[in-house]
Amino acid sequence: MNTAASTTAASRLSNTALFGRAEMVIPGGVNSPVRAFGSVGGTPYFVAQAEGAYVTDVEGNRYIDYVQSYGPSILGHAHSAVTQAVQNAAALGTSYGAPTHSEVRLAEEICGRVAGVEMVRLVSSGTEATMTAIRVARAATGRDRIVKFAGNYHGHCDALLVAGGSGIAQQGLVGSAGVTEGAVADTVVAPYNVVPTLDETVAAVVVEPVAANMGLVEPVEGFLEGLRVACSEVGALLIFDEVITGFRLCFGGAAQWYGIRPDIWCFGKVIGGGLPMGALGASVAIMNNLAPLGGVYQAGTLSGNPLATAAGLATLEHLTTDAFRKLVDISTYLQQGMTEAFEAAGVAACVPRVGPLLGLFFGANPPTDFDSAKAICDNGIYAKFFHKMLSRRVAFAPGAYEAIFTSLAHTETELDATIAACAETAKEL
Repeated sequence: MNTAASTTAASRLSNTALFGRAEMVIPGGVNSPVRAFGSVGGTPYFVAQAEGAYVTDVEGNRYIDYVQSYGPSILGHAHSAVTQAVQNAAALGTSYGAPTHSEVRLAEEICGRVAGVEMVRLVSSGTEATMTAIRVARAATGRDRIVKFAGNYHGHCDALLVAGGSGIAQQGLVGSAGVTEGAVADTVVAPYNVVPTLDETVAAVVVEPVAANMGLVEPVEGFLEGLRVACSEVGALLIFDEVITGFRLCFGGAAQWYGIRPDIWCFGKVIGGGLPMGALGASVAIMNNLAPLGGVYQAGTLSGNPLATAAGLATLEHLTTDAFRKLVDISTYLQQGMTEAFEAAGVAACVPRVGPLLGLFFGANPPTDFDSAKAICDNGIYAKFFHKMLSRRVAFAPGAYEAIFTSLAHTETELDATIAACAETAKEL
């Protein structure tokens, strides 16, 4: 079916009817819980197509989009360089189960951008990256215990689901059914922005250098530096989960932004250009623990998939230092406009920003940890804001615990329209 025919067929659908069909064959009607609109109420819109700063649903409604696939679409949806790279790769085959030139190029690109990353292992998701990083850290240190932080989300692997942000928090869960006590027995949960006391039983400390799964919470001064010192003192490994911040915060990610070098990095989202992709990276000494060189087994039929590596390479090629300056300008413009709109309407709200990353909290002060973020996120105001903005054709994430993602495709036209819609919505709040 050609594109025109597909669009015509999609236009005969309705979001409500399609969600009803989905609920019959997919648990909750969605393949990732936050998409179900559970924390904001209502029926999700089903996307038919996307381009640049916009998504269009099956009913033909066009929205200015700040979900951007939760981060990967940093160039904007359906960027011509990315789609062309995927088409070219697909014409040569979609999967081989054998090494490819493009996976070597992508690994070289990541190593070239991030000081300290000497080798990477490509996987198919951020969850796989963090899961494997934990396994490698335990093997490298000969220890079992892992320290993570409340409100940080590191994917849905068993040991890291406890006290997670993002969809876990939005579902009102503290963990997940089906995860045994044994699976989390060696996981210690600490408050974000407080350096924990470590000892020689700790294999690794895993952290979102910028917490972007409990809204957007910036690390306080000295936190990341303190983690680096604490890990070094006891021989534990520091893992930066840069699935969100990697190649979105700046050219070299959060490690470059803050000048803190972890022992292991986890990447995802941007490096796949919108296709399933993740990676972990570290020094040669640490990465040599992975099979076939070492005893840590990890494998994946679609790891280093040629379509995903093609999309990732095309995306990274456009992410120059100048591109990141532009992205910061875009996010700053939106932050200032939304802040002024809330202030003019007398709405207590704050729009925190770290480089190009944005958050939104309906409280007077930005939170510094999960408890303070949860108190704001659960006050019910975000759901009202979300639906009023959606009615004005501006789409934010359907949950208060997510970040706001701008893209290089967002121009002043989209930003001004968003700010105007925000001003109108703020008056109604």
